[in-house]
Amino acid sequence: MSPSTGEVVAVSLSDTHTFSKQNTDAIHLVKGLGVQGDAHLGETVKHRSRVAQDPTQPNLRQVHLIHAELFEELQDSGFQVSPGQIGENITTRGISLLTLPTGAILRIGESAIVEITGLRNPCPQLNGFQKGLMDALLDHDAEGNLIRKAGVMGIVLAGGEVRPGDPIQVEHPALPHRPLERV
Repeated sequence: MSPSTGEVVAVSLSDTHTFSKQNTDAIHLVKGLGVQGDAHLGETVKHRSRVAQDPTQPNLRQVHLIHAELFEELQDSGFQVSPGQIGENITTRGISLLTLPTGAILRIGESAIVEITGLRNPCPQLNGFQKGLMDALLDHDAEGNLIRKAGVMGIVLAGGEVRPGDPIQVEHPALPHRPLERV
């Protein structure tokens, strides 16, 4: 795979605001809303902390994606994390999600299109899942800037079914690229 292609490893959803999501054979992405049947489906924010701040905010967190390579990195540090367990809808392989620019487009499977809106901010619930996991998902670069490694968030531009094994094609937006920020 090139840096611009990858594949879907697993898909997950939960119809309630649970920390982990159940793996399933397929998910259906709905344009402008998110993952059909998932608690975070909607035009406006659904994440509880965001709803408490302002329930009318646009939902820039319709789809949560994490790279499977992160789970391997965490395993090397003594953590056991599998697809869906830390709340992502799509687990990928072969794409450096965290280095994508804001506005990158992921074409997934036959018809689904997701636009990357930003980084997921690791939350303290991670430590409830496995002690120390939140710190393991945070790092600092050489300049001391915070690096969030808990995946990326996106919005659905075109709906469609997504299954494990589906190809993912990355398209970068026009220059200049804007780095991902917390959404």
